[in-house]
Amino acid sequence: MNSFMQMDQTYVAGTYGRFPVELVDGKGSIALDIHGKSYIDLGSGIGVTAFGYCDDVWMNAVTAQLGKLQHTSNLYYTEPCAQLAKALCEKTGMKKVFFSNSGAEANECAIKVARKYSAQKKGADCFNIITLNMSFHGRTLTTLAATGQDHFHHDFLPLTKGFIHVDANDIEALHAAVDEKTAGIMIEIVQGEGGVNPLDEAYIKECAKIASEQDIPLIIDEVQTGNGRTGKLYSYMHFGICPDIVSTAKGLGGGLPIGATLMSEKVQNVLSAGDHGSTYGGNPVCSAGALSVIQRLDDAFLTEVQKKSDYIFAALNGAKGVESVSGLGLMIGIKTEKPARDVVNACLARGVMCLTAKDKVRLLPALNIPMETLAQAIEVIKEVCAE
Repeated sequence: MNSFMQMDQTYVAGTYGRFPVELVDGKGSIALDIHGKSYIDLGSGIGVTAFGYCDDVWMNAVTAQLGKLQHTSNLYYTEPCAQLAKALCEKTGMKKVFFSNSGAEANECAIKVARKYSAQKKGADCFNIITLNMSFHGRTLTTLAATGQDHFHHDFLPLTKGFIHVDANDIEALHAAVDEKTAGIMIEIVQGEGGVNPLDEAYIKECAKIASEQDIPLIIDEVQTGNGRTGKLYSYMHFGICPDIVSTAKGLGGGLPIGATLMSEKVQNVLSAGDHGSTYGGNPVCSAGALSVIQRLDDAFLTEVQKKSDYIFAALNGAKGVESVSGLGLMIGIKTEKPARDVVNACLARGVMCLTAKDKVRLLPALNIPMETLAQAIEVIKEVCAE
């Protein structure tokens, strides 16, 4: 066994089922392991490295900021934090942003905003948040409670109370769950960890309609779907709805940890001084990297993301050994005849890195992966599925 693998197993908490690969270098969508073997990366660090490894624009932004200030805390103002917040608001129409370090933290903030807004409007007993079965919102105790998958809850009970889970795309169940104690409706447009399951358009619009009519904050969890992943800047933009709160992370930082909670005009002033905080939130280095990502996600670039998505769907739908393909943009799930893990392991052996989500092979390639590199990787997946 490689010494670093042994060191990791000796000293790092055993919370991950790692692949037996030690990565040491990378550029674009190509990673290299300690033995010099190259891999086409179709996972992008679980949707994080939006522009691939060591992207030049991103590196320049990050290293330039490293030579100025690496951290100040939120007791002071910094330009990267302000510029990033401005860019996010201008591109979405939202009014305020709270920065944190991860998707779970962005969702914690979203839940706090929804609960405080509803408590002020409807009373302290209005605190329930409706989420969906098969959702995933994070691994803190509260975001685990929001997550509609029981197997994540075992061994950590009792979780934070006040979360009601209903089946996705069941409009009748949604209506039945809403009452005077409903403080928020929280959904993912595509359930990533739940199996790359897109919600129906009618269901998404019904969530928005109920939320608007009953003055219930609508939270869209864009941790994985956001920042160009689905072919729009944020996935809700495919459906013409206007959420009250948007949480995001992953691809926003391009490889550095950052989360963001975007607040609409309705809820922009809910949080006041002392209500929430983050020592590292809006860190100038992370913000500089994120700004370099957001500034490049224009309409022309997002059109190319959608073209790559169309190619993958066309190549895999009906391919031998492939039962179905789901997802949106470059967030794709492949239901294979073979067990998904077997497909992923076989692809890894042939130099293609994929992920799993429930019983599917999951693809989250860098948004700028060259088409020829993508095509090469998809051919490997087809070969493995057909064997």
